[in-house]
Amino acid sequence: MLFVDDGSNDSTWALIEKYHSENPLIINGIKLSANTGHQNALLCGLLFVKDYADVTVTIDADLQDDIDAIDKMLDAYYSGSEIVLGVRSGRDNDGFFKRASARLFYCLMRLVGAGLVKDHADFRLMGKDALGALAEYGEANLFLRGVVPKLGYETGVVYYERKKRFAGKSKYSLRKMLGLAGLAFAGITPSGKKCTRTKRSGTKSRPGYIIEKTLMPATSAGQAVVS
Repeated sequence: MLFVDDGSNDSTWALIEKYHSENPLIINGIKLSANTGHQNALLCGLLFVKDYADVTVTIDADLQDDIDAIDKMLDAYYSGSEIVLGVRSGRDNDGFFKRASARLFYCLMRLVGAGLVKDHADFRLMGKDALGALAEYGEANLFLRGVVPKLGYETGVVYYERKKRFAGKSKYSLRKMLGLAGLAFAGITPSGKKCTRTKRSGTKSRPGYIIEKTLMPATSAGQAVVS
C-alpha cells in the first residue's frame, strides 16, 4: 500500500512513517513538498509504482469507497479488462450540497465534451499496459477521470455503494469541483475534440509536483494500492 501525502499540515506523514516502520513491506509513502491537488497526487503515486506493480488500484483514504469492490475489479481484470472503473450505484448517502454540486459538475463536463463516466471518481484499477500509456502523456495537471477512460484499452465497470463518512468533513468544496472542471476544459480543444496524447521525448514536461520524501522497502514488487 502506497500512501501519498499531498502537503498535509497535520500528523499524516508522522503516521505513515510509524506504520511503515512497523510494516515496511506493506505500508509505504510519498511526501510531496506542497499541496499540489488531488489529481497531481494521484498521478504521482501511479507513475511512481508503474515499474513495480502489475496492477494498481487507486482509492481515496477516507474509506468511503468500498474496498470489497476491489475483488470484483480484479475479477474483471483477469477476465480481460485492462482498466476497471469503480462507479457509485447511487448518491443516497450524500447531503443536498454534495448532490447539487455533483450535478453541476457533470453538467459542466457534458458542456465541454469531456465524456466522463457519471459517478466515477478516482476509484479504479489499471493494469501495467494502461499505466504505461498514461505515462506517455507529457502534460502536467492531467484530469485523470477524463484521460483514463480514453486510453483505448478494454474497460470494465464495477458498481458499488459508497459509504457514509464516519469522521471529518469532505474537503471537496464547490470551488474545488469547479477547479476540476477547469482541468477537464484545459484538455479539450476549442473545437470540442480531445487533445491527442504526445509521447515524452528528450525533454520532459515539468511535473505538477515535487517529491520531498519516500518510504519504500529495499525491494519493491507485486501489487500496489495508491491512495
